[in-house]
Order: sequence, then C-alpha cells, then structure tokens
Amino acid sequence: MEDQTQIILDSIADGVFTVDPEWRITSFNRAAEKITGIKKEEALGRHCWDVFRASICEKACVLRRTMETGRQVINQSIFIVSSEGERIPISISTAILKDNDGNMIGGVETFRDLSLVEALRKELSGRHSFHDIISKDKEMLRLFGMLEQISESDATILLEGESGTGKELFAKAIHSLSPRGKGPMITINCGALPDTLLESEIFGYKAGAFTDAKKDKPGRLALAKGGTLFLDEIGDVSPALQVRLLRVLQDKTFQPLGGTKSEKADVRIVAATNKDLAALVKEGIFREDLYYRINVVKLHLPPLRERKGDIPLLIDFFIKKFNQLNSKDIQGLTPAALSMVMAHEFPGNIRELENIIECATVVCKDSLIGVECLSDYIRHTSSTKDNLPEKENKSINALWKVSEKDFIYNALIKNKWNRSATAAQLGMHPTTLWRKIKRFNLDTPKKDGRTKTV
Repeated sequence: MEDQTQIILDSIADGVFTVDPEWRITSFNRAAEKITGIKKEEALGRHCWDVFRASICEKACVLRRTMETGRQVINQSIFIVSSEGERIPISISTAILKDNDGNMIGGVETFRDLSLVEALRKELSGRHSFHDIISKDKEMLRLFGMLEQISESDATILLEGESGTGKELFAKAIHSLSPRGKGPMITINCGALPDTLLESEIFGYKAGAFTDAKKDKPGRLALAKGGTLFLDEIGDVSPALQVRLLRVLQDKTFQPLGGTKSEKADVRIVAATNKDLAALVKEGIFREDLYYRINVVKLHLPPLRERKGDIPLLIDFFIKKFNQLNSKDIQGLTPAALSMVMAHEFPGNIRELENIIECATVVCKDSLIGVECLSDYIRHTSSTKDNLPEKENKSINALWKVSEKDFIYNALIKNKWNRSATAAQLGMHPTTLWRKIKRFNLDTPKKDGRTKTV
C-alpha cells in the first residue's frame, strides 16, 4: 500500500511532502526533489524548516497554523531556498492528516513552482517601467520615448508637475541616459534654503568672503562638473538669485562668493517646479529671460489622478518594497480596498500612495490588505464617492473596471488559472469570479487548473 501511495505521489506534478507531529518529514515526492534540488533520502527524517528554509518558516509557518487550527490554506505564495541557495517562488497549500479514528497524525503540504510565472511577471513589469519610473499611461510612455532623445544633448530641461509626481526620478533618468551619465548628479532643493545660504550652496565661496568663511568651499556647480545639476523647485528662487543663474545658463560661467575670477560651469542643468512658471512670469515674480533659458525642453508630468490606471502597478511595486523591508508576505489588496484607493484623488500623488501602502502593510496581518488596514481619510473619501457629480462618478467607475480586470487577471496568473483558488484569495464566490471573467473577456487557457492529470 505504501508503494502504491508513493507511486501516486511521484506522478503528481506538484511537490508534496508530509510531516509527523514532531515536524519531521515522512514522505517527499519526486516533484519536491526536482523543485528543491534536495534528494528524498536527504529530506526524510529532517525538520521541514531545515529542508525548505522558506520566507515564512520562522515566524508564520502555514503548515503549523493548519495543524494547530485545522484550517486549510490554498495557494499562498512564498519563497523557498534550493539546495544551491537559489530563491524559488512557490505557491503552497496545506491540510492535516488524520488516522481512521480522526486523530491528527501530521500534516501535508503541496507546493507549485512559480518560477516561470514570476519570470513572465517580471517581463511584463519591465514593459511598464523605465529607469525606476513605473507607468503604462500613454502620456507617460510618450515622455519615456522623449527622454531617450533629449538626454543625448546638453539642452536645459524643465520638469513641471505637482509635488510627488516623480520629477526627481525623471531627472535621474535624464542624467543616466546622457553622455554625462558617468559623471556626478548633484541635487539642490531651491525651496528648502534661505536665499543667502542657497547662493553660497550653488556657487560656493572663497576664504574671507564673509565672517565664518575660513577656507574655500566649492559650490554645487563645481561639484557637478562633468555631470548634471538638478535644481528642484526653481520657482522658489528669489529675483536676485535668478540674475546669477541667468549668467550660468547664458555664458556657462559663474563666480564663487568673494571670488574675482569666473569659473567654467561644465554642467547640464535640469530644473523642476510644482508651480506654473509662465503665470509667475506674467505676475513679474519670475524673470522672463531666465524662464526662456530653462524652458528649452519642457516636460509636464501628469498627476496620479489623471493616470489612475497606474495605481495597481504602483501598489504592486510598493507592496513588494515594504514586504522586503518588513519581512512580510502580503500579496495585494482586496477588491473592496482597491476600489477605495482608486476612488481617492491623491493630492500628494505617488508619494501619498506610497505612504498609504506603507501604513497598510504595517497594520496588515493577512495575505491581502483589507479595508480595515487603510487610513481613515481614505475610507472617508470612498464614502463620499456617491456624492460626486454623475460625470466624475462615471469616470471613477470606468477606471475601477479597468483596474479590477487587471487585478483579477493577475490573480488568475498567480494561481495558475485555478478559479477556485483565485476566488478564495479574492474573497468572492467562484460563480461571481466566473461572471467577471466572462464580462471582462479574459483570455484564459482551456485547462484552467480546476482538474489535475495524474
């Protein structure tokens, strides 16, 4: 009988192992050997955590939870470490083993290799990222294409966009793609320093230029030699300092404070602002000649509320980031939580979304972030959604449908098209999931994983 059981186990494509109440492995099938690179003889009799060295073994063993509570786990994604030290993505399912009298005699865990799925996910993710900037929005993709062209020259670039839209990431991408990419990139926030200090920071000073100037200090222009100087929030620069910046752009020279000789400014200038500089020029706050000098090439970064299709991509990125930082294994958001996040207007843009996800991952204790994990003001935003004008409500609903389609499609991929497992993960009835698959015209394989060939 034991031989027949082993033959059946070895014919299954998924890895299977069983443990006794002392957590020692009692069976280990051929697929488990192939996935882990560990021979059956080496695994039998050893503690399961010594064999798998999984990401959740020490703190949140799923099989232990099943054996303690009697509750099964279906298709939870984790990483294990192979015999060669390689991290392998797998999905696991667990159940308890009982004897004829109903007494627990151990546990069983099946696991599926997700390496191919993970590779495909990375490939798809790569199509939506550009030098750490993540987007599938048409306007953003157009800007990506422009970056490759404008980076080749030394033309001054102006980045306009609200706070939190990723202007510094764009500046870094421009620098990396340019012939100056091997040189330094120096950043200075023009709105964070008082005018006198900002001037000395940009231009530097000579010894004796003022009371505390004991020795020469190079400014950011000198430090950025051969590279890029990124002037963030340039709209906050005073009119007096604007005159000095104009000379840098016109003549490519500058003079340190207290200096008598001009020095060459061998830098490429990238400026950024969250203000409407054209409007400031009309008001007489910003010099018109400086505006035209920095406005050689202008890129306007759209706010997150105008590209809400990127929100699921960014959520996935931030969850992975905070999973690593906090040693967690969160898979995503529940549909209800995602709907609430999608309804938010994000005045703080991507930076605000990152903070929301960071907070949610800290308080989340399950594999999916639920509504209860979201900040109070996010839930309040969602509760007032019904009071929005009809046109705006339709727009939000349309965006949610697109995101829900992507969310369900990605969940199906993670669960290898197993509709029962996907429905369980999403917290919906399998029939509801089936209706959504039909409504969204999702292209699923003919064999969706509900049956196994033994």
